[in-house]
Amino acid sequence: MSVAPSEVELPQSGEQTTPDTPWLTIVWNDPINLMDYVTYVFQTVFGYPKPKARKLMLDVHHKGRAVVAAGARESMEHNVEILHGYGLWATVSSDS
Repeated sequence: MSVAPSEVELPQSGEQTTPDTPWLTIVWNDPINLMDYVTYVFQTVFGYPKPKARKLMLDVHHKGRAVVAAGARESMEHNVEILHGYGLWATVSSDS
């Protein structure tokens, strides 16, 4: 006895998967930390060369904020925790 093949219908999902949108680590200006210290923190935490760290620090100082990293949400949350440990005001934001 042989069995005839049959079609199998797969359930259709109304949801489409989308990749996790990038998240940002933002550092905000504050009246407490010195510019040289903020530059030092960016070099230490992110491994940025001094010119890049200084440019980001100047963005914080003049523009009020700077995006210092982008990536997965968990990584950006970890960055914020580290920056808080250095006394900087940092937040995570969705890059949407």
